Amino acid sequence: MIRVCFHGAESTGKSVLAQRLRTRFGWPWVAEYGREYAETHGTDFTMDDLLAMARGQNEAMLRASEVQPPVLILDTDPLMTAAWAQMLFGHAPDELFAYPKADFYLLFSPDVPWVEDGTRFFGTDEARARFAAVSEEMLVRAGVPYSRIDGGWDERERQVVEAVKAVKVRVPPAG
Repeated sequence: MIRVCFHGAESTGKSVLAQRLRTRFGWPWVAEYGREYAETHGTDFTMDDLLAMARGQNEAMLRASEVQPPVLILDTDPLMTAAWAQMLFGHAPDELFAYPKADFYLLFSPDVPWVEDGTRFFGTDEARARFAAVSEEMLVRAGVPYSRIDGGWDERERQVVEAVKAVKVRVPPAG
């Protein structure tokens, strides 16, 4: 099983692309637990909220991994929660770096139009650029492999498909 995590600032197409790939290839995906949390509890987050989101995301990822699909797309993971913590509170707790990591990360650039959905925070060009930089800092801090995804929607999809195929070749089967 190859776990590929979509990572990056808000409104960069991660969830939309995960759904498209599920339809196109049948690749299961783990949705963003933080969105469900925000829709249920509101967006006046505390650090405890972010830590709860990371735990919920990890539990969802573990459940999805049990069936061992050949490719599992993670809409996000606790490293993205670390980026949120850095953006909102100025620091990312070590706990957020202790969770299991994906095999590969795809860092989505904020070069597509912003879409407000009621749960998003950082819509200005400056804030999006800062969030993108912080997102990358978390990947570097964690020492995980990643590639950038950018361009229009079709270009993003093409890049993701190529990256997943390349990761499938690089990651040896378990056992």
